[in-house]
Amino acid sequence: MTNQHLFLDIHAIQTLPPSNINRDDTGSPKTAQYGGVRRARVSSQSWKKAMREYFHKNSAQANVGVRTLEIVRYIADKIKSYDSSKEDSEAVEIAEKVLNKAKVKTKDQRAKALFFLGDTQAEQLAKAAVSGESDQKQLQEILRDNPAVDIALFGRMVADDPSLNEDASSQVAHAISTHAVQTEFDFYTAVDDLAPEDNAGAGMLGTLEFNSSTLYRYANIAVHELLQQLHDKEAVINTLQLFIEAFSNSMPTGKVNSYANQTLPQAIVVTFRTDRPVNLVSAFEEPVKTSDGNVSASIQKLFNELRKVEKFVNDPEYTFYLTMEDVENFDVDGVNEENLKTLLEHFTEVTNNLIPAEVGE
Repeated sequence: MTNQHLFLDIHAIQTLPPSNINRDDTGSPKTAQYGGVRRARVSSQSWKKAMREYFHKNSAQANVGVRTLEIVRYIADKIKSYDSSKEDSEAVEIAEKVLNKAKVKTKDQRAKALFFLGDTQAEQLAKAAVSGESDQKQLQEILRDNPAVDIALFGRMVADDPSLNEDASSQVAHAISTHAVQTEFDFYTAVDDLAPEDNAGAGMLGTLEFNSSTLYRYANIAVHELLQQLHDKEAVINTLQLFIEAFSNSMPTGKVNSYANQTLPQAIVVTFRTDRPVNLVSAFEEPVKTSDGNVSASIQKLFNELRKVEKFVNDPEYTFYLTMEDVENFDVDGVNEENLKTLLEHFTEVTNNLIPAEVGE
């Protein structure tokens, strides 16, 4: 790595049909005020949850985390896999004791707060429990070593013991629409299939709220921090690939059965920077206003902003982009990829040259 710092920026333009993938406490689609108009919004927490689910389903890396209150049962199952002679109640008792010794507080065999634990950490903690390890420092070291890729990326906070906290190496922005939106209402009825013939009324009436939007999405990773967390070049490259793939293909599942909003990004831009990460949402502070669709205009504004920010920051070390639109309409420096597969292949080659073989090199 020629610079101490290396940042990965990922930008996406993605259009959604009528949908409600992320609701507030009243069931309405989340929104935000930006640039003087109301925008559709999808929270970072919602999309990170979708990305973590993608990690679990599609990752060849086994070390993906679990966030749960049922941490005692999770460790107990690991203990029984190592020592099948243990009865269920005994495994649970041992698991709770080893967690308490590691200063993870429990009550009634459940964690007092959601606890984020990696698969490798759980395996090592179960082994320690079976062997009778009781040293607090050793047990806490297990919880700090070998963090799951999603714990390294998204962080972990343990209020009862800040020493177990893990700083996130990635940041994920709230997605917002590139244009103004208005929430709409869908009035629906449900018919009672066995209602009497003389009953013409519906069995149920209701309303759902929705909107349609073209979203700007952004995330970044401090690659140098991820390298310090995982201590393995190959694991870092695999994690970066997985992150880009999950960012591109994941989707929050709110009301998905009602709207089938299974869309993909219309454009993705991936850059490596050695000075600082850059969110390009400023491209849309002035909302897109068109009568023939928002996607093409949004992509154009994104590429224009990529050039404009060069007045304040260094040029990206590398830029890869992929778009469904005709690239001849856009003026952008970088490698125009044919598809996501080739983007990831070229990305891996470049990343392999940028990251040192050993930490601290």
